[in-house]
Amino acid sequence: MHGTIESAAKLDALRERAMSLPLEQFDPGDPELFRTDTFWPYFDRLRREDPVHYCKDSMFGPYWSVTRYNDIMEIETNHSVFSSASALGGITIRDIDPDLRRESFIAMDPPRHAAQRKTVAPMFTPTHLDNLAINIRKRSAECLDNLPRGEVFDWVDRVSIELTTQMLAVLFDFPWEDRRKLTRWSDVATTIPGPDGLVATEDERQAELAECAAYFSRLWKERIEQPPKSDLLSMMAHGAATRDMDAKNFLGNLILLIVGGNDTTRNTMSGSLLALSQHPEQYRKLRENPDLLDSFVPEVIRWQTPLAHMRRTALSDFEFRGKQIKKGDKVVMWYVSGNRDEEVIDKPYEFIIDRARPRTHLSFGFGIHRCVGLRLAELQLKIIWEEILKRFDHIDVVGEPRRVYSSFVKGLEELPVKIAA
Repeated sequence: MHGTIESAAKLDALRERAMSLPLEQFDPGDPELFRTDTFWPYFDRLRREDPVHYCKDSMFGPYWSVTRYNDIMEIETNHSVFSSASALGGITIRDIDPDLRRESFIAMDPPRHAAQRKTVAPMFTPTHLDNLAINIRKRSAECLDNLPRGEVFDWVDRVSIELTTQMLAVLFDFPWEDRRKLTRWSDVATTIPGPDGLVATEDERQAELAECAAYFSRLWKERIEQPPKSDLLSMMAHGAATRDMDAKNFLGNLILLIVGGNDTTRNTMSGSLLALSQHPEQYRKLRENPDLLDSFVPEVIRWQTPLAHMRRTALSDFEFRGKQIKKGDKVVMWYVSGNRDEEVIDKPYEFIIDRARPRTHLSFGFGIHRCVGLRLAELQLKIIWEEILKRFDHIDVVGEPRRVYSSFVKGLEELPVKIAA
């Protein structure tokens, strides 16, 4: 009880700060706000008072924040003005040195975007997903059956990372014994270098990503010489729009597929258990009626919002909601804010596993850049929870989660849990 009172007081103090700070001093993209899970009141105020907000100065330079659901959808679908092209800075708030920018189909504008995306789309057709489901269920069952009972362990490492990394290895037909390399490359690709970070410098990060490129180049050569198969690498090696990619585009698409297939599902898998532990009445409801998984899964994806934002760059001067956006300005669409927009989502701060319209969320993006693997992500979550509910009456979260230092990837690094003996 004392902990609850303490956290309520902390939240009140944070709200007070967010209410008293002048709007021109707001920097909602500060990764520390996400590491401490204290960004919510800032976005609440921006949606109310300044939904298209300009931050003049931040560790990422100046940027616009778009915070309301419908405004985000409008920016997301206006490709003639708002570009995701890597040459202009790509899809994240953090700018990358122009020499290190790599194209991927999410960091491309029409019409080139569609051709590369179509190459990997067959992986996510209903027939293919039915085949993958058998594999996902088998591996989920093995993973859960090997979990310790009566002792504390890290859910993120033992379940979320392990299962999503196994799935990635299957999707790429990647050497099984090296699969944790995929996890490492995903984390390195999205981390902010620093003395306490995964990598200390940008040079270190680039060295590891070069290893990723070299490893996949060897696999690529093998696939080109083999008949086409149904893994992502073979699809790209034999696809008309992707077989002649330059080295930067090759690595760009690899990183996109690795991060997309790993980080997002991993963080929602971790977030799902945390959400249920914070809402025991919903956990009870799910145990009593596992059929609610169909609405539970999209509600968790909304609740967690595994990627907090996507960024665009203005191709021309543009007036939006009374604000003058200039050519070259960075425009950040905060999915994490849109997913708590009271004007679109009923009771957005409540976790409700039997919502009437649970798919009203922005976590997968919207329009042509909507996540290509969204059905697979939902399938993985549904199957893991079907298997959890068969085996365990309850999984207890026994400590505070450790969150990722990032305002792009909204994830958990550690979640201590215990299953009764």
